[in-house]
Amino acid sequence: MVNTAASLGVGGRAGGVLPLASLNHISIVCRSVEESLRFYTDVLGFVPIRRPGSFDFDGAWLFNYGIGIHLLQSEDPGSLPEKREINPKDNHISFQCESMAAVERRLKELGIPYVQRCVEEGGINVDQIFFHDPDGFMIEICNCDNLPVIPLAGGAPVLGACKRAAAVKQHQQQHKGGAVPSAPAAAAQAIRVAEEAHISCA
Repeated sequence: MVNTAASLGVGGRAGGVLPLASLNHISIVCRSVEESLRFYTDVLGFVPIRRPGSFDFDGAWLFNYGIGIHLLQSEDPGSLPEKREINPKDNHISFQCESMAAVERRLKELGIPYVQRCVEEGGINVDQIFFHDPDGFMIEICNCDNLPVIPLAGGAPVLGACKRAAAVKQHQQQHKGGAVPSAPAAAAQAIRVAEEAHISCA
């Protein structure tokens, strides 16, 4: 696993950062686990996985793109707030994609309402599409990987999300006095590091 925060010197004094490795899952309370399960599998491509049988409440676990989605059946579905307006400033989870046009085309085919935004920074454009799951939890699809990650504490920019793990690994090697690998070796290394960091670029 790669502790990106520690590797980049982020987080304050030494010993003050929790020893985290990666994002494991997010949990979403649902009106209907069955309806949400269809959405996350048919629209977003998540795969249902085995859930511990010791749980005494309804739910479902899904996995893809290196993270899990845990659906929890609400004990009082009628109490969940209705969300109709798509507000990009609302809480959301974001997925990197390779073709924004394909995403937009598929959302139109499914009849899912969405809004589009474009962010410009330093001549780099980031396209965003926002839409809701069945319970109003917002999903973002973007090509945010175009935008470099620049630590506020200073230092060189870090590559986009799908390239960050390889950059962190190289950063660690350089500070250990190791030689920078050749291009083929770096590519193989990037794959291994991406797997360790649970980062998916597809």
